[in-house]
Amino acid sequence: MDFPEPTVPGDRADVLLRYLDYFRGCVTEKIRSLPAHAQVASVLPSGWTPLQLAVHLRYMERRWLVWGFVGEPVDDPWGDAPDGQWVVPIGMSGDGVLAALLSQGERTRDIVTAAHLHDIGAPGPRWDGGAPATLERVLLHVLQEYARHLGQLDVVVELTTGDTGE
Repeated sequence: MDFPEPTVPGDRADVLLRYLDYFRGCVTEKIRSLPAHAQVASVLPSGWTPLQLAVHLRYMERRWLVWGFVGEPVDDPWGDAPDGQWVVPIGMSGDGVLAALLSQGERTRDIVTAAHLHDIGAPGPRWDGGAPATLERVLLHVLQEYARHLGQLDVVVELTTGDTGE
């Protein structure tokens, strides 16, 4: 997957979506590069697994864009960590986890292309009584989540297979 070069033309929303697609794609590629047993095992003291990370990223993206910005009710918005630890839903395969993450990315793209970056999110429980954020602010938050977690996943892949990032 090619890094979204800063010289490629596009408006800010398009640029932010390309970065999100890039980070999401890198997460799925890195997880798929791991043997199946390593996708569900932790090599870190914190105990999370690569597939749990993917579930977290999907829920995080859904919380910020669907539940937060759009204001749609979602079932169990914190379902990625019901007891404070990330989980993979019972019965969900690795392919299912990654397909759900990519599907959430498509939903994000639909939301962003139907709005403007300066649009303010719908009031609702996501904002804990505070003022809703603009779409641009939401996307910047989601981007930093992906970038941070992709870096953590780089370390997991290196510890597991010896492969390094870029």
